Amino acid sequence: MARANRHYLPGYVWHITYRCHKKEFLLKFARDRRRWMAWLFEARNRYGLSILNYTVTSNHIHLLVSDDGGE
Repeated sequence: MARANRHYLPGYVWHITYRCHKKEFLLKFARDRRRWMAWLFEARNRYGLSILNYTVTSNHIHLLVSDDGGE
């Protein structure tokens, strides 16, 4: 089944989730979770996001993110 189109609306708070492919435990080790968080904060700086909250588990992540509203 195809995924629904995603729409971007500036200035909103977004709850973003991601589950590893086939529910594999790709973030099982602390070093992998730390590296993923480093990528997250690189993206924050690059795209002007505010990370309100995040959870990184061994096989999925949750993010609460907002932007500057397109200003």
